[in-house]
Amino acid sequence: MVHWLTAAPDQLLVDFDDASDDVFFVVSGTVRVAMRTPGGRELILDDIPAGRFFGEMAAIDGAPRSAAVTALHRSRICRVPGQVFMALLADAPELSRRLMRVLVQRLREANGRMLELTTLDIRHRLYADLLRAAGPPMANGARAISPPPVQQIIASRIGARREAVSREIARLLRAGVLQRGRGALIIRQPAILQQALDEMTSD
Repeated sequence: MVHWLTAAPDQLLVDFDDASDDVFFVVSGTVRVAMRTPGGRELILDDIPAGRFFGEMAAIDGAPRSAAVTALHRSRICRVPGQVFMALLADAPELSRRLMRVLVQRLREANGRMLELTTLDIRHRLYADLLRAAGPPMANGARAISPPPVQQIIASRIGARREAVSREIARLLRAGVLQRGRGALIIRQPAILQQALDEMTSD
């Protein structure tokens, strides 16, 4: 009943409006969840690394898939039929409680992203995305994004055009807030980005 599969980079695992209800557990690699607008633009919702899962919404409510999922890297995935997944939840109350906590966390994150998309301009949406993607502070207070983000991917995450993202990143590089490092984009002054966000959201 449980199936194992190895996904190649860029392999489509789940598409929009699929009627399947399987739940997928990412054992190794990373997959990307994205939605597509009627005009064909893509909005990236999340990158799911090893140790997480996706597809549970269709197993719970039986509705068609609301997003597409594609492997970013070669990934090893465990595919569990929806009926088996729901039976596991029914037999294991603690597992059900953990799932509810995961879903609530995702809902909170989605609400935060929606607030950004509806209240912040492109510049401040970019600031929020860079801070989310950055690692913990280093000894000098700087934070690194490694590997360096692709501008088209950033644009797809924040609902902007690549050209607008390129202009804003170039401006931050000139101002010394950002710096290109070996294999990373360094936020040299993350406090400046955070302060700008705080000022924008407090108005």
